[in-house]
Amino acid sequence: MIDSHCHLDHEQLFENINDIILNSKNAGIEKLLTICTTKESFKKILKIIKIDEIIYGTFGIHPHETGGNILNKDEIIKSINENKKIIGVGETGLDFYYTNSDKESQIKSFENHILASLDLNIPLIVHSRSAEKDTYEILKNYSNKGNLKILMHCFTGSIEFAEKLMTLNTYFSASGIITFKNSLELQSTFNEIPLDRLLIETDSPYLAPVPMRGNKNVPFYIKYTLEKLSEIKNIDKKKLDIITTSNFNNLFYK
Repeated sequence: MIDSHCHLDHEQLFENINDIILNSKNAGIEKLLTICTTKESFKKILKIIKIDEIIYGTFGIHPHETGGNILNKDEIIKSINENKKIIGVGETGLDFYYTNSDKESQIKSFENHILASLDLNIPLIVHSRSAEKDTYEILKNYSNKGNLKILMHCFTGSIEFAEKLMTLNTYFSASGIITFKNSLELQSTFNEIPLDRLLIETDSPYLAPVPMRGNKNVPFYIKYTLEKLSEIKNIDKKKLDIITTSNFNNLFYK
């Protein structure tokens, strides 16, 4: 298994990082991708990726943080090029559900991250909430400018949104949300997404899956998301594990 999206820099996880790594390995996790959301989080991520060989990182500014943190393309590229274990751009995207940052700054930041991703030829980790139309239109506008590699993190969008994104050669990451009782529509959407487009994640310390819902989420809980996704796709869990692991490696290393 590979946890394609976690936040090991958050104090809830960082204070127990050695136990988390050990438990992750014991659960069969091969890689942990810890995701950057601010400049300050990146400083911590650079330290975390040195702790163990299974940990990799990204660099980017979360849409909630773009009010005072708009980076230009060159700044993003420089930060990523300085370390080989930084393998993705993001978490970036659009979130119009909250008003932490204004729409204009989010869009500008998103576009700068896309440009950096294209120049670096590495995946773009996209957050999208209450912004399906704008997210798709922006990604579509840049998709013909190079080999844009898109990963929709913690995907909770509509089937229509997923179908549009699939025309852009997008990957979709399933989180613990698919295990929730009220996620029937999302489960139906993931049933329609092809196997070769699927990844799994925890988004820990958030969104602990059933049966651990209500607890702090940790990377080794990803097994519950894998189990639920295997039920949705009607495929053996071990086979799905091989597929999602291969998809991660195809996205990040080809």
